[in-house]
Amino acid sequence: MQKISYLGIFAILLATPAMAYDADKFRAEVLEGVDLVGARNTIDNPDPAPGALGLDVYQTADAGYNSDVQVFVPTSMYMRAGAGLNLPFATDQATFNGEKFSTAGSWTTQIGLGWNLSSYVRTELDFQESTFEFSDISGMDATYQTIGGMLYFDFARRYVQMGDITYRRRFVPFMGLGASAGFYRFSGPGGADGFVIGAPRATLGFNVMLNELIGIDIMYQYQMMIGNGFGWDVRAGGVDNISNIMASFRVNF
Repeated sequence: MQKISYLGIFAILLATPAMAYDADKFRAEVLEGVDLVGARNTIDNPDPAPGALGLDVYQTADAGYNSDVQVFVPTSMYMRAGAGLNLPFATDQATFNGEKFSTAGSWTTQIGLGWNLSSYVRTELDFQESTFEFSDISGMDATYQTIGGMLYFDFARRYVQMGDITYRRRFVPFMGLGASAGFYRFSGPGGADGFVIGAPRATLGFNVMLNELIGIDIMYQYQMMIGNGFGWDVRAGGVDNISNIMASFRVNF
């Protein structure tokens, strides 16, 4: 019996180094595996930096799941700057000495500040200055300076939620409706200066995003100007129908 006990103890002593070696090796492999997984996660899925800024940094990379959609952090505001050309065929003619004269070489500049109310709706305040010249008549022009408010509706959802990531579409058509008010000046004999109301002002166009924050808006803009009429020697309370094609940069922030 005593010999059996000695044999058992001897067997345990022989197995102990192997067991200890296996345990150490197991722990080493586990630690190595944890490090590899940790390194891989650090490369593929970086921990977000603290705060909203860190979230922005990690969510503005292109996920590439769709060629028309980019990773995008929804912004609350944007700025706009651009210009447009007048469409003579869609603009009222000016009246001078009983004759009609079409617009020619006329343009509009625009700057604005907007707020994204939702993924479909945004509102905007802008300033526009429009200069009108006329065919077959020289030394006379008209200038409008107005401040307007617009409500825009996007026809496609600008923000697309995919799990924990928000994407933004690159192409979004939209329409807008609003009004403006300001002053006009008609130079030349019989020209009249005065207050004008642009109501309604309507737009129809599309937005193309160049990167995560900067895009281009191309749109048709119609304004019905209520003032003294578009021209000279016209009655008070006249109405001018003015159309432009506008192009502007929109910078989100």
